[in-house]
Amino acid sequence: MFTKPRFWPVLLLNLFGGVALAQGLPAGEKIPPPTPPPVPIAETPPPADAVAAVVNGQSLSEMAVFRGLLRVSPQFREKARVEVLNFLIDNMVVDQYLTQLKIEVDAKSVEEHVQKIKDEAKKAGEEFPVILKKLHITEEDLRRELQGALKWDKFVLKQGDEKVLRDLFEKNVEMFNGARMQARHILIPAPDGKKAEAEAKAAALKKQIEAEVAQALAKLPSTADKIAQEKERAQTLEKAFAATAFKESSCPSKNQGGELPYFARAGAMVEPFARAAFALKPFQMSEPVVTEFGVHLILAVDSKPGKDVKFEDARPFVQEVFGERLREAVLTSYKPKSTIVIREKKG
Repeated sequence: MFTKPRFWPVLLLNLFGGVALAQGLPAGEKIPPPTPPPVPIAETPPPADAVAAVVNGQSLSEMAVFRGLLRVSPQFREKARVEVLNFLIDNMVVDQYLTQLKIEVDAKSVEEHVQKIKDEAKKAGEEFPVILKKLHITEEDLRRELQGALKWDKFVLKQGDEKVLRDLFEKNVEMFNGARMQARHILIPAPDGKKAEAEAKAAALKKQIEAEVAQALAKLPSTADKIAQEKERAQTLEKAFAATAFKESSCPSKNQGGELPYFARAGAMVEPFARAAFALKPFQMSEPVVTEFGVHLILAVDSKPGKDVKFEDARPFVQEVFGERLREAVLTSYKPKSTIVIREKKG
């Protein structure tokens, strides 16, 4: 349920942990923290002409997926491959959409960014061609990646003018004031064609948990006051929810009873999950919530209010959230209309 990387390709962030692109990021884009060197991939890189997927007639190379897995530990690569492939397919759908809109960036802008990367390589004592070789990318491919990212930046800046950003801020202040909450969740997988079944299972689990709470309350003495009843309800609810998460959830958090660390309204969780979670009060349970990861039940555990914040101070983050929402809107509209063929990986 955590958010995916933003449009800037993972490959580019691999270069210097994001430092090389610091000056080229649009206002509001977070610079990733420095990260360790790429994890060596034991297997031989795929052939240059190997195709991982075809999106509306355009080929996505297996090499691009290979590069996206450079930082992933070997034991997690098989699972991560699906996410990397989906991310790259989404990038291609977005880029095709921008091409239809005739959003373009000039060659000079791309060259400026290439030069910044070269300068950072020099400062780091690295040779630019050596870095490209380590990352299994040609300079031509790098320019193509940069061009796609810059086209997206240009589109976001054009769509998100001052009025649009201010309206987003005023209608969603809790996204930007530092408010946080803690929750537990149960994740039910919903593979293609199984969404209704997953929702039904989540609804059944909710009823089961509610029945356990009702039984516990029924055992209280008739003299128990409202405070005692609420305390018993909250304790039983959390205990029953955690036990169900441990047994039924497919998320790694199941080992902690579905417990998640405190998270903000935006930037940490995918939007449907965050929206549903922040609509709850402590010890309230959600209805089944559908996200790209499956179907969730969410139990709010605690919340921490935000502080007063002005638009001018929050503007960079507002622009970032706007960009993420715009990307989701583009994909929601155009990905279902796309013809996507995923090729079976050989070897």
